[in-house]
Amino acid sequence: MRWIGLGILALAAIALGTAIGAFPIAPLDIGRALSGQGDPVTVAIVRDLRLPRALLAFLIGGSLAVCGASLQAVVRNPLADPFLLGLSGGAGLGAVLAIALHLGAAWALPASAFAGALLAIALVYRLALVTGSVLDARVLLLSGVVVGAFAASLMSAVLAVSPAAELRNALLWLMGGLSGASWRSLAVFGAYAIVPLAVIFAAARPLDLLSLGEEPARFLGADVERLKRILYLTASLLTAAAVAVSGIIGFVGLVVPHAVRLRWGHVHLVLLPAAFLVGGILLVLADMVARVAFAPVELPVGVVTALIGVPVFAMLVRRWAT
Repeated sequence: MRWIGLGILALAAIALGTAIGAFPIAPLDIGRALSGQGDPVTVAIVRDLRLPRALLAFLIGGSLAVCGASLQAVVRNPLADPFLLGLSGGAGLGAVLAIALHLGAAWALPASAFAGALLAIALVYRLALVTGSVLDARVLLLSGVVVGAFAASLMSAVLAVSPAAELRNALLWLMGGLSGASWRSLAVFGAYAIVPLAVIFAAARPLDLLSLGEEPARFLGADVERLKRILYLTASLLTAAAVAVSGIIGFVGLVVPHAVRLRWGHVHLVLLPAAFLVGGILLVLADMVARVAFAPVELPVGVVTALIGVPVFAMLVRRWAT
């Protein structure tokens, strides 16, 4: 019954994200537009703009939430977040360089962001292997913070010497947004996300063992080092792809897994799909708020998720303390 309710909420969120905007569309008109009937302007708005944007927001939000849940189990740290491991800094640096160098191709910015994230992943991973073949979770987090800070310093240097127009474009991208959503970007990200999501979902049982600690997991038959590497790299690559498409959208991967655990428990076979649905719902609604709060001006969706995520996380911390 809970799954049915969550599925209904997901469909309702996508419908709201499609209907509500600077040009409101009635639910019946959405149905007509999807069937190719009705006003041509409404059909174009629904089919070409809002529906792919809502679906992309749902897929990215769900992916970030799943990445957060898996990384929190891998490093056994409740503050682990897809962007804590240096990904946001690397991707941001790649995007800022693309803007500063006037790379005008349609996929130049996302490709540069993805390349920067991959470079950050490789550097963090190499720094974390301080003892040879053992991936130390504590050093992994520290390496992520250091690499992120280094990339942020380079970004600041590039932005400091950039013209005002380029500076604004870079800052808007760094705050996250889905204004460039299209069926093409949805198809590309969806095709890319299938394998990483499948790998993480297939590791639900090993994640339960990892959350108990490395020694108990080894005793119960898990190949801990191999599992940590696979999950870290998979979650990192999935996050890098999300950042390349939507910019830096924080707090979804941090807050959603904790909120879901309060209702659904700690078993990852249940936690992961629930986190995916809740993360998708959250980002669709946040993107809707970003579009209508100060219409016709559009807020960066990363600002909205931060405004939602900070008080929610504070409430969760207070609940843990009591």
